Amino acid sequence: MIFRALRSRNYRLFFGGQSISLIGTWMQQIAVSWLVYRLTNSAFLLGVVGFAGQIPTSLLAPLAGVCADRLNRHRMLIVTQTLAMVQALLLALLVLTRTVTVWQIIAISVFLGLVNAFDMPVRQAFIVDMIEKREDLGNAIALNSTMFNGARLLGPSIAGILIASLGEGICFLLNGISYVPVIAALSAMTIAPRTRTVERAHIARELSEAFAYAFGFAPIRSILLLLGLVSLIGMPYTTLMPVFAKDVYHGGAHTLGFLVGASGIGALAGTMYLASKASVRGLGKLIAGSAILFGIGLIAFSLSRALWCSMLLMLLTGFGMVVHFASSNTVLQTIVDDDKRGRVMSLFTMTVMGAAPFGSLLAGGLASRMGAPATLLLCGICCVSGSLLFIRALPSWREMVRPIYVRKGIIPEVASGLETAANLSRPPAD
Repeated sequence: MIFRALRSRNYRLFFGGQSISLIGTWMQQIAVSWLVYRLTNSAFLLGVVGFAGQIPTSLLAPLAGVCADRLNRHRMLIVTQTLAMVQALLLALLVLTRTVTVWQIIAISVFLGLVNAFDMPVRQAFIVDMIEKREDLGNAIALNSTMFNGARLLGPSIAGILIASLGEGICFLLNGISYVPVIAALSAMTIAPRTRTVERAHIARELSEAFAYAFGFAPIRSILLLLGLVSLIGMPYTTLMPVFAKDVYHGGAHTLGFLVGASGIGALAGTMYLASKASVRGLGKLIAGSAILFGIGLIAFSLSRALWCSMLLMLLTGFGMVVHFASSNTVLQTIVDDDKRGRVMSLFTMTVMGAAPFGSLLAGGLASRMGAPATLLLCGICCVSGSLLFIRALPSWREMVRPIYVRKGIIPEVASGLETAANLSRPPAD
């Protein structure tokens, strides 16, 4: 059953509210990229804006993970979503009054990055609080990715039409309004209080404990390292999309919307595929295979000069990207100890989002020197190479994961020695 996690009332509320809000989020992301490139005509400044919006995650995600394990995640999400609404409305005001500058965009991007540094790990850890049946956790993670990429399909397309007809400001305004449903959904939830079984340690000690736990366990370490590589080298392709839309395909905002929307279709297909999986078995190979697919997609896209062909390649790239992040998320969520969930998911967030700002800056700098197509070609080659190294490590850590799945009832053992997979799926991410 693809939508079995929706049996939980709290998750239904979350799913409904976020489905609306994320459309606005994607509209803003496209509008910001187009606005910056329109104002500056600089690939480097596109990278700077991407860096500014994501660098806070690199610095603060571990601290946010400690907060996610210590504080009330439900209340924290209400606060972060409210602050995100404020920044969207402020940006709308600046653009609609024609007073916006690129430096104001950078400052607002930093503010949103600070909010997201706390919002993303808390939201990842909060999933388990909303799900009534633990066996639905993987499906909930997959549905999260489905929701995210469904919005990724609609948001850029709507943004492209609105930018061409009404300008970027309306996208920011609608994004601000879109936060109302998710805040209302969070307020309507009834969340059972979490019980803490161990005494709180000093924040620094909890952080060091999280790093030692994550990087001392080969499966978690391997997943985080590959995620970091793909995030650093591969994900900045989104930063360069306005360059391809305007300079390579000689189009406008609608062309940018088509490219990002095509990637969203592929990503949505990937999440539906993961949501339909009834077992976590085989996700290790899927993590590596999807990263290779993503890298190949980038290589082929960098060589394409026909818009229709590039849109098809964006389907492939989007599929590989989301399956990689979502399946990595699923494995991490299912093997991590509950009392360390917030901190480990903050490392996941830091790895995915924290590497991206440096990747954006690197991609912008390289693109300004060697061109966007050559930059993406290099990025794709690096992703494929890293995935091949990951495959070599798979056999050694697969045996480490299996006992954890058995102990948690994810893969129960039967007398004959065979394994019956539990109804788990998925991924991632936020």
